[in-house]
Amino acid sequence: METFVTLFVIMDPIGTAPYFISLTAGRSPAGRRLAAIQAATAAGILVAGFALFGRLLLDYLGVSVEALTIAGGFLLLLLGLQMFRGEEMEHAANTNIAMVPLATPLLAGPGAIAAIMVLSGRHPQVIDRLSVIAGVAAVVVVIAIGLLLADQLARLLRPPAISLLTQVLALLLSALAVQLIVEAVTSLVRHGL
Repeated sequence: METFVTLFVIMDPIGTAPYFISLTAGRSPAGRRLAAIQAATAAGILVAGFALFGRLLLDYLGVSVEALTIAGGFLLLLLGLQMFRGEEMEHAANTNIAMVPLATPLLAGPGAIAAIMVLSGRHPQVIDRLSVIAGVAAVVVVIAIGLLLADQLARLLRPPAISLLTQVLALLLSALAVQLIVEAVTSLVRHGL
């Protein structure tokens, strides 16, 4: 239950729904449904992978969680700037936005990855790790349902409303990206780099 609640709050399927709507605005209903399923599945696989092997991977690469957070922040900032200029909307019909930016870094971003690594570190036994993975699976189901319901909301919105929503969300996404970078740099400074 701890894993489910933590990941639900961090991955925020409700808050991701408006981004999903704006990023999939040019797609058919079937295309939006496919993107919802792909994004939820890919995010779940990524988070489960980090639950099982994240610490080993980061240690092997010599990468800190803070460095991962800064990189994720820069990716989100780039996405926010592209959305603000309208570039993401132009290319969305020809690219698989389900993987990037929906699955990562929006759903399975640095916060979710760091949280799942902490949660799995608290549960070293195999049976406990299985409960962590079950929590990830439950969140994936809720995310998929949330994004599929966003598809219904997208049908009600007109293009000018989606355009306005995209501009506002681009600004908020850019602010979130800067906040991630600031928090990671603050953490590095606090711990003496």
